[in-house]
Amino acid sequence: MQRKVLVTNPNGLHMRPSAQFVQLAEQFQSSVIVRTDGREANGKSIWDLMGLAAEEGTELTLEADGPDASDALEALAALLAMPPEN
Repeated sequence: MQRKVLVTNPNGLHMRPSAQFVQLAEQFQSSVIVRTDGREANGKSIWDLMGLAAEEGTELTLEADGPDASDALEALAALLAMPPEN
């Protein structure tokens, strides 16, 4: 399963949102892959996500494979859509 999302955080997918994404992704059995601009990252690895250097406005493709893939995509997309904390 796949879902496209935009990075809405003005600071991009920096350390804090990457850590939140990984913590949430780890709650699911499904594997999670994040793709952008021909690059790919394991959604359960903070270093992989940071390596994408996704800035505000970057379109990400989230892909989940496993028994709870639909729930994982829904939750992770919702997390990325949340406004950043001050």
